[in-house]
Amino acid sequence: MAATLNALIIPVTAFQQNCTVLYDAETKHGVVVDPGGDVAHIREALDKNGITVDAIWLTHGHIDHAGGAMELKDALGVEIIGPHKDDKMLLDKLEDQARMFGVEADVRNVTPDRWLEDGDTVSFSGHEFEVLHCPGHAPGHVVFYNRAAGFAHVGDVLFRGSIGRTDLPGGDHAALIASIKTKLFPLGDETGFICGHGPGGRFGEERRTNPFLT
Repeated sequence: MAATLNALIIPVTAFQQNCTVLYDAETKHGVVVDPGGDVAHIREALDKNGITVDAIWLTHGHIDHAGGAMELKDALGVEIIGPHKDDKMLLDKLEDQARMFGVEADVRNVTPDRWLEDGDTVSFSGHEFEVLHCPGHAPGHVVFYNRAAGFAHVGDVLFRGSIGRTDLPGGDHAALIASIKTKLFPLGDETGFICGHGPGGRFGEERRTNPFLT
């Protein structure tokens, strides 16, 4: 019987960012995607659900997605994987971002153990994800796509009824639209997604009705 891929969403910090735990239902091993903060809350959810974390995956280098990554890495003794190296400038200045947003000092600059490139694969417990480099919201933003499950974690590239901001440093509206239309939509209308904030959906619905894309 095929292993089942599950997702646990933990909204964190004042940004209400969807820190996501992807895990195998049988082995209870998984990864934490985008631990933006509230690390004690994330660890409590992991313990409550009996999940063992094999790695931390980052979609991009903004504070609301990466702000708690180093603290969680130290607590769990796991590697930080991703995003693309074009977000190094953001990860090197997370502490500056924290001061700009008036966030408390738990935030630390992040040095990933492994950068990701378009076409790479990452996996846990037999669940393989393809890495898609999708710049626009951030230069080094990546999306994690599981072909077997017809599922993608798109971070802040695409939202239900909206798209990622492009007015932040490194943002590029034309690049973002191109990422969505040439990287995400070709994965198929039935592909489901979890995004960085708010509810997820399916690519077909966004292709047909998203006012930024129609």
